[in-house]
Amino acid sequence: MSLLTHDPMVRAASAVGREGRRPLPVSAVLADLDRALRDGEVRSRRPLPTGFEALDRAIAGGLKPGELVLIGGGQGIGKTTLTLQMARNLAANGTHVLYVCYEHDERFLLTRLLTMESHDPSDEERERGIRLREVLARIEEAGGREGASLQALVAGTPALARATARISAYADRLLLQRGSGSYTDLAALAAEVAGLRDSHPHAPCVLFLDYLQKVPVHPEPLTETERVTRVVEGLKDLALSLDLPVVAIVAAEKEGLRAPRLRLHHLRGGSAILYEADIILILNEKHRIVTKQHLTYNALQAQGLHAWVVCSIEKNRAGRQLIDLEFRKRFEYACFDPDGGPVTEILIDERIERD
Repeated sequence: MSLLTHDPMVRAASAVGREGRRPLPVSAVLADLDRALRDGEVRSRRPLPTGFEALDRAIAGGLKPGELVLIGGGQGIGKTTLTLQMARNLAANGTHVLYVCYEHDERFLLTRLLTMESHDPSDEERERGIRLREVLARIEEAGGREGASLQALVAGTPALARATARISAYADRLLLQRGSGSYTDLAALAAEVAGLRDSHPHAPCVLFLDYLQKVPVHPEPLTETERVTRVVEGLKDLALSLDLPVVAIVAAEKEGLRAPRLRLHHLRGGSAILYEADIILILNEKHRIVTKQHLTYNALQAQGLHAWVVCSIEKNRAGRQLIDLEFRKRFEYACFDPDGGPVTEILIDERIERD
């Protein structure tokens, strides 16, 4: 599907969320609910598990249609890793996913999927994965040979053969797209998602964006705050109008990156981010945000904290919030260990934020 702004699909999609809805009498809403129950639409609105069980429990089962979920964190903390792993988990369970990345191209994302799929954290003793740097090296090496092909690449590497077989099971349900800062705007995103929904009318769909501040707005607003406001409001409208979850990575202010602990108010772009989002997750390095008592008396434990990221549910419109979960980094395999859980240590600023 073309992403050019003169495409009629794009022009039609740009109207999503703009036109106001007429008032409905309660009798019409009741009739619509009856129709939805008869047609099975209510069943299709069940939460979609992200594959991170501790997180899914905290947000009442997973991602829900119409919700806007934002994920913030500093550079290199694993935001792309987390969202791509979620996208993979959803696709593997039957959901159709569009993952739009403004930072990296499709092949970059694919190398991470190959690395991720080569490794099963629940079966580390028997299943030896292939590390990301080795995947990249093998692709580069294979490209210089005569008769290079994907089949030849994986033939001598069981971990890569295993990874490609696993990816093939959901390859048609996970769509990767390199976003353009010039023309992959809200209208283009809406058109792509609408096309995906039309192709799979009875299957759940999810949109992932990496990342929100890169989505272009035409004409260009005078300030970044205005631009981000229009984007975040547009994404929320898109989630409601097309009845699907939207998950977007959000950049942090420089002040937040220098702060001892990144919090909700450090996200870049103004108050619309805080108001429009249904769920906001903030990622922090665990070793940076535990209180000093955990670092002073046990040097071995303190060193081990570097292997963990804290995922804080700072906003949850439909349930509990201010919940701190932890997940182990397995970045050599381009993933997190999904078997995380609540943080047991005391974190800095915890009492201040809870009061």
